[in-house]
Amino acid sequence: MQFVLRILLNAAALWAAVRMVPGITYEGGWGGFLGVALVFGIVNAVVKPVLTFFSFPFILLTLGLFLFVVNGLALYATSGLSRTLGLGFRVSDFTSAFLGALVVSAVNLVLSWFLGRPG
Repeated sequence: MQFVLRILLNAAALWAAVRMVPGITYEGGWGGFLGVALVFGIVNAVVKPVLTFFSFPFILLTLGLFLFVVNGLALYATSGLSRTLGLGFRVSDFTSAFLGALVVSAVNLVLSWFLGRPG
């Protein structure tokens, strides 16, 4: 149940990013969007820890602010994987990915608080 809830939270956060950030688009139905949320969850579980590990000196140097760049790279990787899988999710450039990652993080945080779950 926790896994399904996390996918739904990711889908809601990604939908907010699509609606709010001009360089992020999605073409397709809800089934495909849940697929994008699943890809995003896998990227966050597998790729993001590797990126965080290798960028740890930059994270320390910037007092954690470089994590926003890591989040943007994770969203950009989600776009690439989604495009390969034909899911219709696209992030046009890194600036859009960075802003989209900020929106996704904020929406996930608020929804997690609202549902009483740790982010």
